[in-house]
Amino acid sequence: MKHIFLALVLGLFMQTAWAADEETSENYVNYIELKPFLTNFGEPGKVSFVKCEITIQVSTPAAHHAVNFHMPQIRNDIVFLLSDQTEAEMNSIEAQSVLAQKALKLVQNILVEEEGEAFVTDLFFTSFITQ
Repeated sequence: MKHIFLALVLGLFMQTAWAADEETSENYVNYIELKPFLTNFGEPGKVSFVKCEITIQVSTPAAHHAVNFHMPQIRNDIVFLLSDQTEAEMNSIEAQSVLAQKALKLVQNILVEEEGEAFVTDLFFTSFITQ
């Protein structure tokens, strides 16, 4: 009788824990801070540099795992995106906003290609310095 009671209690506890996990994933929002980027950009003959920090917003634990798993490719492609910009594309707030959207789309495309889902809900420049 004790074993049946113990099994029943454990079964109820496991269902409660499982339901709590479902609720948590529905309200899950997390941010992944990428290591700072430092690269050159601009037109030939004039070397400029950008140092920026990027934070990626994800809405599920699976998204968090996918971003971390594909981080080398994400960082590589963002470096190429940054280095491909002109001075005009880097020096205004509006241009930086457009660049953030390009970076978001780039990250989402990588994840769709590799994982079959975009996963990332937003991307922010938390620091952006050009010289």
